[in-house]
Amino acid sequence: MILVTGGARSGKSSFAEGLLKDFQRVLYIATSIPFDDEMKDRVIKHKKDRPNYWDTLEKHKEFDKDFSESIASYQGIILDCVTIMISNIILEICENNTSEEFKIAEEKVMNEVKKLTDIFKEFNGKVVLVTNEVGFGIVPESKLGRYFRDIAGKVNQFLATESESVYLVVSSIPMKIK
Repeated sequence: MILVTGGARSGKSSFAEGLLKDFQRVLYIATSIPFDDEMKDRVIKHKKDRPNYWDTLEKHKEFDKDFSESIASYQGIILDCVTIMISNIILEICENNTSEEFKIAEEKVMNEVKKLTDIFKEFNGKVVLVTNEVGFGIVPESKLGRYFRDIAGKVNQFLATESESVYLVVSSIPMKIK
């Protein structure tokens, strides 16, 4: 597993895709749920930027259901983006932003991430995970924003530990940090 992290619009996705550019059989796992026109436009742009012969799976949770068998034929997998996956799960659970909801959401997020890494460890190909480094910015104003930042940091720490290599991308310049 390779983890690619960095700030928003830093070039993470392009770099991550480049790591798999020589592979014909790639599964691109897109975790976003395009709720509005701006997000729909981003999804269209991302699809245009990657090879059209790569397969796309739009999914952000429950990867343990019929997933590990279906990936066996691929040479590589890219999951873009871990932090979008986290936010989707949090927003499904945290309606009132209570401590109890946050606890349930954190358990669900960590469970999903651990299931994914277990599956990817058994995969016989290259896996690239894209995530945002959200801890470099200001402290979020809202309780939900702070919670999201904290769980994203915990997930990134876990994924970095589990990954063979970690890259930090700044202004489209990748730096190998592990």
